[in-house]
Amino acid sequence: MKKVYELGQMLEGFDSPAILVTENYEILASNKQYQAKFGDIDYRSQPTCFSVSHGYSAPCDQAGEDCPLHKARQSGKKEKVLHIHQTSNGREHVNVEMIPIFDEDKQLNYFIELLTPVPLTNGASASKKIVGNSLQFKRLLSKVERVAKTDVEVLLLGESGTGKELISSLIHLSSPRSKEPFVTLECSGLSETLIESELFGHKKGSFTGANTDKKGIVEYADKGTLFLDEIGDVSLATQVKLLRLIESKTFRRVGESEVRTTNFRLVCATHRNLKEMVSAGTFRLDLYHRINVFPILVPSLAERIEDLPELAKQMIKITGHSHVITPEAMDLLCAQQFPGNIRELKNIITRAIVLSDTEVIDEPIIQEALTLGNYEFSEASLTQTQQPMGDKGKAITLQQLEAEYWQSLMKKHNNNKESIAKEAGISLRTLYRKLEKIEPS
Repeated sequence: MKKVYELGQMLEGFDSPAILVTENYEILASNKQYQAKFGDIDYRSQPTCFSVSHGYSAPCDQAGEDCPLHKARQSGKKEKVLHIHQTSNGREHVNVEMIPIFDEDKQLNYFIELLTPVPLTNGASASKKIVGNSLQFKRLLSKVERVAKTDVEVLLLGESGTGKELISSLIHLSSPRSKEPFVTLECSGLSETLIESELFGHKKGSFTGANTDKKGIVEYADKGTLFLDEIGDVSLATQVKLLRLIESKTFRRVGESEVRTTNFRLVCATHRNLKEMVSAGTFRLDLYHRINVFPILVPSLAERIEDLPELAKQMIKITGHSHVITPEAMDLLCAQQFPGNIRELKNIITRAIVLSDTEVIDEPIIQEALTLGNYEFSEASLTQTQQPMGDKGKAITLQQLEAEYWQSLMKKHNNNKESIAKEAGISLRTLYRKLEKIEPS
Protein backbone atom coordinates (compact mmCIF):
# COMPACT_ATOMS: atom_id res chain seq x y z
CA MET A 1 0.00 0.00 0.00
CA LYS A 2 2.97 2.29 0.62
CA LYS A 3 3.96 1.91 -3.02
CA VAL A 4 0.42 2.81 -4.14
CA TYR A 5 0.44 5.87 -1.86
CA GLU A 6 3.78 7.03 -3.28
CA LEU A 7 2.62 6.58 -6.86
CA GLY A 8 -0.63 8.37 -6.04
CA GLN A 9 1.36 11.33 -4.71
CA MET A 10 3.49 11.27 -7.86
CA LEU A 11 0.36 11.90 -9.96
CA GLU A 12 0.29 15.48 -8.65
CA GLY A 13 3.51 16.14 -10.56
CA PHE A 14 1.74 15.84 -13.91
CA ASP A 15 0.21 18.98 -15.48
CA SER A 16 -2.79 17.07 -16.86
CA PRO A 17 -5.52 14.85 -15.34
CA ALA A 18 -3.96 11.52 -14.26
CA ILE A 19 -5.03 8.25 -12.63
CA LEU A 20 -3.17 5.21 -11.27
CA VAL A 21 -4.48 1.93 -12.71
CA THR A 22 -3.67 -1.75 -12.06
CA GLU A 23 -3.10 -4.21 -14.89
CA ASN A 24 -6.64 -5.42 -14.13
CA TYR A 25 -8.02 -1.96 -15.02
CA GLU A 26 -8.82 -0.95 -11.42
CA ILE A 27 -8.33 2.75 -10.58
CA LEU A 28 -6.36 3.22 -7.36
CA ALA A 29 -5.75 6.98 -7.24
CA SER A 30 -6.26 10.24 -9.15
CA ASN A 31 -4.73 13.70 -9.02
CA LYS A 32 -6.47 17.01 -8.30
CA GLN A 33 -6.59 17.93 -11.99
CA TYR A 34 -8.49 14.73 -12.75
CA GLN A 35 -10.96 15.40 -9.93
CA ALA A 36 -11.52 18.97 -11.14
CA LYS A 37 -12.12 17.88 -14.73
CA PHE A 38 -13.88 14.53 -14.41
CA GLY A 39 -15.11 14.43 -10.79
CA ASP A 40 -14.38 12.33 -7.70
CA ILE A 41 -14.05 8.53 -7.81
CA ASP A 42 -15.59 6.14 -5.26
CA TYR A 43 -12.70 3.73 -4.64
CA ARG A 44 -14.80 1.50 -2.36
CA SER A 45 -16.59 0.10 -5.42
CA GLN A 46 -13.27 -1.00 -7.03
CA PRO A 47 -13.87 1.20 -10.10
CA THR A 48 -12.32 0.33 -13.44
CA CYS A 49 -11.03 2.79 -16.01
CA PHE A 50 -13.41 1.50 -18.69
CA SER A 51 -16.49 1.80 -16.47
CA VAL A 52 -15.65 5.25 -15.08
CA SER A 53 -14.55 6.81 -18.38
CA HIS A 54 -16.95 5.13 -20.79
CA GLY A 55 -19.66 3.38 -18.82
CA TYR A 56 -18.53 0.05 -20.32
CA SER A 57 -18.93 -3.29 -18.58
CA ALA A 58 -15.81 -4.68 -20.28
CA PRO A 59 -12.40 -3.32 -21.35
CA CYS A 60 -12.34 -0.95 -24.33
CA ASP A 61 -10.86 -3.49 -26.77
CA GLN A 62 -13.83 -5.77 -26.04
CA ALA A 63 -16.21 -2.89 -26.71
CA GLY A 64 -14.86 -2.11 -30.19
CA GLU A 65 -12.29 0.57 -29.24
CA ASP A 66 -8.52 0.68 -28.90
CA CYS A 67 -7.39 -0.03 -25.34
CA PRO A 68 -4.20 1.84 -24.37
CA LEU A 69 -3.68 -0.36 -21.29
CA HIS A 70 -3.83 -3.53 -23.37
CA LYS A 71 -1.38 -2.02 -25.88
CA ALA A 72 1.02 -0.84 -23.15
CA ARG A 73 0.88 -4.23 -21.43
CA GLN A 74 1.82 -5.96 -24.69
CA SER A 75 4.54 -3.53 -25.77
CA GLY A 76 5.91 -2.61 -22.35
CA LYS A 77 6.10 0.97 -23.63
CA LYS A 78 4.03 4.14 -23.45
CA GLU A 79 0.95 3.99 -25.68
CA LYS A 80 -1.43 6.72 -26.81
CA VAL A 81 -4.99 6.64 -28.22
CA LEU A 82 -7.88 9.06 -28.78
CA HIS A 83 -11.02 8.25 -26.77
CA ILE A 84 -14.38 9.82 -25.98
CA HIS A 85 -14.97 10.13 -22.23
CA GLN A 86 -18.13 10.76 -20.27
CA THR A 87 -17.80 14.04 -18.35
CA SER A 88 -20.06 16.51 -16.56
CA ASN A 89 -20.26 18.37 -19.89
CA GLY A 90 -21.24 15.24 -21.82
CA ARG A 91 -19.10 13.21 -24.22
CA GLU A 92 -15.69 14.78 -24.86
CA HIS A 93 -12.65 13.83 -26.94
CA VAL A 94 -9.62 13.05 -24.80
CA ASN A 95 -6.08 11.98 -25.68
CA VAL A 96 -5.19 9.04 -23.42
CA GLU A 97 -1.53 8.26 -22.71
CA MET A 98 -0.80 5.03 -20.82
CA ILE A 99 2.61 4.74 -19.09
CA PRO A 100 3.63 1.30 -17.71
CA ILE A 101 5.31 1.27 -14.26
CA PHE A 102 7.77 -1.57 -13.49
CA ASP A 103 9.18 -2.64 -10.12
CA GLU A 104 12.84 -3.38 -9.27
CA ASP A 105 12.51 -6.87 -10.78
CA LYS A 106 11.14 -5.41 -14.04
CA GLN A 107 7.69 -6.78 -13.28
CA LEU A 108 4.78 -4.72 -14.59
CA ASN A 109 2.62 -3.65 -11.65
CA TYR A 110 0.78 -0.43 -12.46
CA PHE A 111 -0.02 2.08 -15.17
CA ILE A 112 -0.27 5.85 -15.05
CA GLU A 113 -3.00 7.12 -17.36
CA LEU A 114 -2.72 10.74 -18.51
CA LEU A 115 -5.81 12.38 -20.04
CA THR A 116 -5.51 15.51 -22.17
CA PRO A 117 -8.80 17.05 -23.42
CA VAL A 118 -8.78 18.05 -27.09
CA PRO A 119 -9.45 21.81 -27.54
CA LEU A 120 -12.65 22.91 -29.35
CA THR A 121 -14.22 19.47 -28.80
CA ASN A 122 -14.80 20.00 -25.08
CA GLY A 123 -16.64 22.26 -22.67
CA ALA A 124 -20.33 22.99 -22.27
CA SER A 125 -22.28 21.50 -25.16
CA ALA A 126 -23.23 24.87 -26.65
CA SER A 127 -19.56 25.97 -26.80
CA LYS A 128 -18.17 22.91 -28.57
CA LYS A 129 -17.08 23.72 -32.10
CA ILE A 130 -15.84 20.34 -33.32
CA VAL A 131 -17.95 17.20 -32.83
CA GLY A 132 -17.95 13.69 -34.25
CA ASN A 133 -17.22 10.07 -33.47
CA SER A 134 -16.78 8.45 -36.89
CA LEU A 135 -13.62 6.52 -37.70
CA GLN A 136 -12.61 9.15 -40.29
CA PHE A 137 -13.10 11.95 -37.76
CA LYS A 138 -11.08 10.20 -35.06
CA ARG A 139 -8.27 9.54 -37.53
CA LEU A 140 -8.29 13.24 -38.40
CA LEU A 141 -8.09 14.28 -34.74
CA SER A 142 -5.32 11.79 -34.09
CA LYS A 143 -3.19 13.26 -36.90
CA VAL A 144 -3.95 16.81 -35.78
CA GLU A 145 -2.96 16.11 -32.17
CA ARG A 146 0.24 14.37 -33.28
CA VAL A 147 1.44 17.12 -35.62
CA ALA A 148 0.30 19.95 -33.32
CA LYS A 149 3.06 19.12 -30.82
CA THR A 150 5.68 19.76 -33.51
CA ASP A 151 6.48 22.95 -35.37
CA VAL A 152 6.33 21.58 -38.94
CA GLU A 153 4.26 23.11 -41.73
CA VAL A 154 0.79 21.61 -42.24
CA LEU A 155 -1.29 21.57 -45.43
CA LEU A 156 -5.03 20.99 -44.92
CA LEU A 157 -6.71 19.52 -47.99
CA GLY A 158 -10.40 18.99 -48.59
CA GLU A 159 -13.60 20.25 -50.13
CA SER A 160 -15.03 23.68 -49.34
CA GLY A 161 -17.17 23.76 -46.22
CA THR A 162 -15.48 20.86 -44.40
CA GLY A 163 -14.18 23.01 -41.53
CA LYS A 164 -10.51 23.44 -42.43
CA GLU A 165 -10.25 26.75 -40.55
CA LEU A 166 -11.56 25.09 -37.37
CA ILE A 167 -8.97 22.34 -37.77
CA SER A 168 -6.23 24.95 -38.17
CA SER A 169 -7.43 26.56 -34.92
CA LEU A 170 -7.28 23.17 -33.22
CA ILE A 171 -3.69 22.70 -34.40
CA HIS A 172 -2.77 26.08 -32.92
CA LEU A 173 -4.59 25.50 -29.60
CA SER A 174 -2.93 22.07 -29.20
CA SER A 175 0.55 23.42 -29.95
CA PRO A 176 3.27 24.97 -27.74
CA ARG A 177 2.36 28.29 -29.42
CA SER A 178 -1.23 28.20 -28.13
CA LYS A 179 -0.77 31.27 -25.92
CA GLU A 180 0.55 33.32 -28.85
CA PRO A 181 -1.45 34.90 -31.74
CA PHE A 182 -3.39 32.85 -34.30
CA VAL A 183 -3.61 34.98 -37.45
CA THR A 184 -5.65 34.12 -40.56
CA LEU A 185 -5.43 35.42 -44.12
CA GLU A 186 -8.13 34.43 -46.63
CA CYS A 187 -6.14 34.47 -49.89
CA SER A 188 -9.11 33.97 -52.23
CA GLY A 189 -10.27 37.09 -54.04
CA LEU A 190 -7.35 39.32 -53.02
CA SER A 191 -5.38 41.16 -55.72
CA GLU A 192 -1.62 40.73 -55.85
CA THR A 193 -1.01 44.19 -54.36
CA LEU A 194 -3.59 43.73 -51.64
CA ILE A 195 -2.40 40.27 -50.58
CA GLU A 196 1.20 41.53 -50.31
CA SER A 197 0.05 44.51 -48.26
CA GLU A 198 -1.99 42.24 -45.97
CA LEU A 199 0.87 39.75 -45.61
CA PHE A 200 3.89 42.01 -45.29
CA GLY A 201 2.40 45.41 -44.42
CA HIS A 202 3.20 48.64 -46.26
CA LYS A 203 4.94 51.98 -45.94
CA LYS A 204 2.91 55.16 -46.05
CA GLY A 205 2.55 56.42 -49.63
CA SER A 206 3.71 53.15 -51.22
CA PHE A 207 0.49 52.94 -53.27
CA THR A 208 -2.84 54.74 -53.61
CA GLY A 209 -4.73 54.45 -50.36
CA ALA A 210 -1.66 53.70 -48.22
CA ASN A 211 -2.21 56.69 -45.94
CA THR A 212 -0.28 55.32 -42.94
CA ASP A 213 2.40 52.76 -42.16
CA LYS A 214 0.79 49.36 -41.62
CA LYS A 215 1.99 46.14 -40.03
CA GLY A 216 1.44 42.95 -42.02
CA ILE A 217 -0.08 39.79 -40.59
CA VAL A 218 3.32 38.06 -40.64
CA GLU A 219 4.38 40.54 -37.95
CA TYR A 220 1.23 39.99 -35.92
CA ALA A 221 1.78 36.22 -36.20
CA ASP A 222 5.28 36.43 -34.71
CA LYS A 223 5.76 33.57 -32.17
CA GLY A 224 2.28 32.28 -33.05
CA THR A 225 0.57 30.53 -35.97
CA LEU A 226 -0.07 31.92 -39.46
CA PHE A 227 -2.99 30.32 -41.32
CA LEU A 228 -3.18 30.93 -45.08
CA ASP A 229 -6.60 29.82 -46.29
CA GLU A 230 -7.04 28.95 -49.99
CA ILE A 231 -3.34 29.25 -50.73
CA GLY A 232 -4.02 27.77 -54.16
CA ASP A 233 -5.47 31.15 -55.19
CA VAL A 234 -2.18 33.02 -54.68
CA SER A 235 -0.53 34.42 -57.85
CA LEU A 236 2.82 33.09 -59.07
CA ALA A 237 4.52 36.43 -58.30
CA THR A 238 3.32 36.31 -54.68
CA GLN A 239 4.26 32.62 -54.44
CA VAL A 240 7.92 33.61 -54.97
CA LYS A 241 7.77 36.03 -52.04
CA LEU A 242 5.90 33.52 -49.90
CA LEU A 243 8.61 30.93 -50.51
CA ARG A 244 11.29 33.42 -49.46
CA LEU A 245 9.31 34.29 -46.33
CA ILE A 246 8.82 30.65 -45.32
CA GLU A 247 12.44 29.68 -45.89
CA SER A 248 14.16 32.72 -44.36
CA LYS A 249 11.44 34.11 -42.05
CA THR A 250 12.41 37.53 -43.41
CA PHE A 251 10.32 40.05 -45.38
CA ARG A 252 10.00 43.66 -46.45
CA ARG A 253 6.94 45.83 -46.12
CA VAL A 254 5.58 47.06 -49.47
CA GLY A 255 7.47 50.23 -50.41
CA GLU A 256 10.17 49.72 -47.77
CA SER A 257 13.77 48.50 -48.03
CA GLU A 258 14.24 47.45 -44.39
CA VAL A 259 14.41 43.67 -43.90
CA ARG A 260 12.32 42.44 -40.97
CA THR A 261 12.18 39.03 -39.29
CA THR A 262 9.34 36.96 -37.88
CA ASN A 263 8.91 33.53 -36.32
CA PHE A 264 5.60 31.78 -36.97
CA ARG A 265 4.26 28.28 -37.45
CA LEU A 266 2.65 27.93 -40.90
CA VAL A 267 -0.63 26.15 -41.61
CA CYS A 268 -2.11 26.34 -45.12
CA ALA A 269 -5.39 25.12 -46.57
CA THR A 270 -6.90 24.67 -50.03
CA HIS A 271 -9.75 22.91 -51.79
CA ARG A 272 -7.72 22.87 -55.02
CA ASN A 273 -5.58 20.02 -56.37
CA LEU A 274 -2.14 21.58 -55.99
CA LYS A 275 -0.42 18.68 -57.76
CA GLU A 276 -2.46 19.37 -60.89
CA MET A 277 -1.72 23.08 -60.53
CA VAL A 278 2.02 22.31 -60.36
CA SER A 279 1.71 20.25 -63.56
CA ALA A 280 -0.22 23.09 -65.21
CA GLY A 281 2.44 25.61 -64.16
CA THR A 282 0.10 27.67 -61.97
CA PHE A 283 1.67 26.66 -58.65
CA ARG A 284 5.38 26.52 -57.92
CA LEU A 285 6.83 23.07 -57.28
CA ASP A 286 9.31 24.36 -54.68
CA LEU A 287 6.55 26.14 -52.73
CA TYR A 288 4.34 23.04 -52.94
CA HIS A 289 7.02 20.89 -51.32
CA ARG A 290 7.75 23.59 -48.75
CA ILE A 291 4.16 23.79 -47.47
CA ASN A 292 3.31 20.10 -47.97
CA VAL A 293 5.48 18.82 -45.11
CA PHE A 294 2.54 17.21 -43.29
CA PRO A 295 -0.64 17.02 -45.40
CA ILE A 296 -3.95 16.27 -43.67
CA LEU A 297 -7.07 15.40 -45.66
CA VAL A 298 -10.18 16.81 -43.97
CA PRO A 299 -13.02 14.38 -44.83
CA SER A 300 -16.19 15.56 -46.51
CA LEU A 301 -19.51 15.31 -44.68
CA ALA A 302 -20.49 12.44 -47.01
CA GLU A 303 -17.42 10.50 -45.80
CA ARG A 304 -18.42 10.96 -42.14
CA ILE A 305 -22.20 10.90 -42.52
CA GLU A 306 -22.58 9.00 -39.24
CA ASP A 307 -21.49 12.23 -37.50
CA LEU A 308 -24.38 14.17 -39.03
CA PRO A 309 -26.92 13.65 -36.18
CA GLU A 310 -24.44 14.93 -33.60
CA LEU A 311 -23.43 17.83 -35.86
CA ALA A 312 -27.06 18.82 -36.45
CA LYS A 313 -27.88 18.73 -32.73
CA GLN A 314 -24.79 20.77 -31.96
CA MET A 315 -25.73 23.40 -34.55
CA ILE A 316 -29.12 23.82 -32.87
CA LYS A 317 -27.50 24.24 -29.45
CA ILE A 318 -25.05 26.83 -30.75
CA THR A 319 -27.96 28.97 -31.99
CA GLY A 320 -29.43 28.93 -28.48
CA HIS A 321 -32.53 26.98 -29.53
CA SER A 322 -33.82 23.72 -28.08
CA HIS A 323 -35.43 22.20 -31.17
CA VAL A 324 -35.56 18.43 -31.56
CA ILE A 325 -35.21 16.65 -34.91
CA THR A 326 -37.46 13.62 -35.33
CA PRO A 327 -35.89 10.28 -36.41
CA GLU A 328 -37.67 10.47 -39.79
CA ALA A 329 -36.36 13.98 -40.39
CA MET A 330 -32.85 12.88 -39.40
CA ASP A 331 -33.05 9.94 -41.82
CA LEU A 332 -34.00 12.36 -44.59
CA LEU A 333 -31.02 14.57 -43.75
CA CYS A 334 -28.65 11.60 -43.71
CA ALA A 335 -29.85 10.60 -47.19
CA GLN A 336 -28.57 13.86 -48.73
CA GLN A 337 -25.27 14.26 -50.60
CA PHE A 338 -24.18 17.62 -49.09
CA PRO A 339 -21.84 18.98 -51.78
CA GLY A 340 -21.50 22.06 -49.56
CA ASN A 341 -20.53 19.87 -46.60
CA ILE A 342 -20.92 21.18 -43.02
CA ARG A 343 -21.61 24.72 -44.23
CA GLU A 344 -24.58 23.42 -46.26
CA LEU A 345 -25.88 21.39 -43.31
CA LYS A 346 -25.75 24.49 -41.13
CA ASN A 347 -27.86 26.40 -43.67
CA ILE A 348 -30.47 23.62 -43.78
CA ILE A 349 -30.70 23.47 -39.97
CA THR A 350 -31.04 27.27 -39.82
CA ARG A 351 -33.87 27.19 -42.38
CA ALA A 352 -35.60 24.39 -40.49
CA ILE A 353 -35.54 26.39 -37.24
CA VAL A 354 -37.04 29.40 -39.04
CA LEU A 355 -39.74 27.26 -40.72
CA SER A 356 -40.82 25.35 -37.59
CA ASP A 357 -43.79 26.63 -35.59
CA THR A 358 -42.87 24.43 -32.63
CA GLU A 359 -39.63 23.07 -31.20
CA VAL A 360 -40.08 19.85 -33.19
CA ILE A 361 -38.38 19.67 -36.59
CA ASP A 362 -40.14 16.91 -38.52
CA GLU A 363 -39.71 15.42 -41.98
CA PRO A 364 -41.93 17.94 -43.85
CA ILE A 365 -39.96 20.84 -42.36
CA ILE A 366 -36.63 19.33 -43.40
CA GLN A 367 -38.04 18.67 -46.88
CA GLU A 368 -39.14 22.29 -47.15
CA ALA A 369 -35.72 23.46 -45.95
CA LEU A 370 -34.10 21.27 -48.63
CA THR A 371 -36.51 22.53 -51.29
CA LEU A 372 -35.69 26.14 -50.41
CA GLY A 373 -32.03 25.48 -51.15
CA ASN A 374 -32.70 23.77 -54.49
CA TYR A 375 -34.43 26.62 -56.36
CA GLU A 376 -32.52 27.72 -59.44
CA PHE A 377 -33.43 30.73 -61.57
CA SER A 378 -31.99 31.90 -64.87
CA GLU A 379 -30.83 35.50 -65.04
CA ALA A 380 -33.60 36.33 -67.51
CA SER A 381 -36.28 35.18 -65.05
CA LEU A 382 -35.21 37.61 -62.32
CA THR A 383 -36.14 41.25 -61.93
CA GLN A 384 -33.95 43.94 -60.46
CA THR A 385 -35.25 42.95 -57.04
CA GLN A 386 -34.17 39.34 -57.74
CA GLN A 387 -37.73 38.00 -57.31
CA PRO A 388 -39.15 35.34 -59.66
CA MET A 389 -42.09 36.79 -61.62
CA GLY A 390 -45.36 35.30 -62.82
CA ASP A 391 -47.02 35.73 -66.22
CA LYS A 392 -48.66 39.04 -65.21
CA GLY A 393 -45.52 40.57 -63.77
CA LYS A 394 -46.34 39.81 -60.15
CA ALA A 395 -43.75 38.27 -57.85
CA ILE A 396 -44.20 34.52 -57.40
CA THR A 397 -44.64 33.47 -53.80
CA LEU A 398 -42.77 30.61 -52.14
CA GLN A 399 -46.02 28.62 -52.01
CA GLN A 400 -46.49 29.04 -55.77
CA LEU A 401 -42.94 27.92 -56.45
CA GLU A 402 -43.37 24.85 -54.30
CA ALA A 403 -46.68 24.05 -56.02
CA GLU A 404 -44.97 24.25 -59.42
CA TYR A 405 -42.25 21.91 -58.15
CA TRP A 406 -44.75 19.22 -57.11
CA GLN A 407 -46.84 19.68 -60.26
CA SER A 408 -43.76 19.18 -62.43
CA LEU A 409 -42.95 15.95 -60.58
CA MET A 410 -46.57 14.74 -60.97
CA LYS A 411 -46.36 15.34 -64.69
CA LYS A 412 -42.94 13.69 -64.97
CA HIS A 413 -44.07 10.53 -63.16
CA ASN A 414 -47.59 10.44 -64.63
CA ASN A 415 -49.06 11.06 -61.14
CA ASN A 416 -47.36 7.96 -59.67
CA LYS A 417 -47.16 8.94 -56.01
CA GLU A 418 -44.55 6.32 -55.04
CA SER A 419 -42.18 7.46 -57.82
CA ILE A 420 -42.69 11.11 -56.88
CA ALA A 421 -41.98 10.45 -53.20
CA LYS A 422 -38.86 8.45 -54.08
CA GLU A 423 -37.39 11.23 -56.25
CA ALA A 424 -38.24 13.88 -53.65
CA GLY A 425 -36.74 11.79 -50.87
CA ILE A 426 -39.81 11.86 -48.64
CA SER A 427 -42.42 9.40 -47.39
CA LEU A 428 -45.79 8.86 -49.09
CA ARG A 429 -47.51 10.29 -46.02
CA THR A 430 -45.50 13.52 -46.32
CA LEU A 431 -46.16 13.69 -50.07
CA TYR A 432 -49.92 13.48 -49.56
CA ARG A 433 -49.72 16.32 -47.05
CA LYS A 434 -47.82 18.40 -49.59
CA LEU A 435 -50.29 17.67 -52.37
CA GLU A 436 -53.26 18.55 -50.17
CA LYS A 437 -51.95 22.12 -50.08
CA ILE A 438 -51.94 22.49 -53.88
CA GLU A 439 -54.86 20.27 -54.99
CA PRO A 440 -58.43 21.59 -54.68
CA SER A 441 -60.50 19.77 -52.03
